[in-house]
Amino acid sequence: MAANERDRTLALAGVFQAARLVHDVATQGRCDEAALETCINSVFNTSPASAEAVYGSALCLTPGLRTLLQEFGHQAKNRRLDVTRYVLALLYLERKLSKQSGLLDQIKQGIDRSRGQLNHYPPTHPNVLASLADTYANTVSTLAPRIMVHGDPNYLGNPDSANKIRALLLSGIRAAVLWRQCGGGRWTLLFSRTRILDQASRILASVHG
Repeated sequence: MAANERDRTLALAGVFQAARLVHDVATQGRCDEAALETCINSVFNTSPASAEAVYGSALCLTPGLRTLLQEFGHQAKNRRLDVTRYVLALLYLERKLSKQSGLLDQIKQGIDRSRGQLNHYPPTHPNVLASLADTYANTVSTLAPRIMVHGDPNYLGNPDSANKIRALLLSGIRAAVLWRQCGGGRWTLLFSRTRILDQASRILASVHG
């Protein structure tokens, strides 16, 4: 898949969208349902024609693009530090995961099992989320350092919320895979920050006219 700055920005927005929704579920017990569905659908889209196709459209990544600008901007205010921490952790764990062929096979098998449930349930049904959460717990969560999610204990202790968080983290890993496939890396964040922010602003302007 040929990639450019726009593709990399959309992939990074996917990571930020997943991280933002994790934060929302952990602190509020709920999140934007359309944004959640976009993230979950991306997990099942493993052979996309383009980075944008993973998410359906750039419009579906509006929350992620806005969060990217808010958290990553040069003069960003009211940052949610947990969101940025989740993003960096997901990018780091994906690099470790890319070297673990056994875990990658387990993830593929787990996603295939969950995909079978889509014949009976919508993508954000609790049964589908629980299945994806189980895949995350048995694979990514075994790598160190584990992502520690901060929030309200009442929400973190709720099984449905916990499953939603793990499923979202799996979608964050999927976005991190796309980021790497599009040429993103640790140095890209450092040296291409201005270009990424400019591209995110351009994409938002184009989809919201």
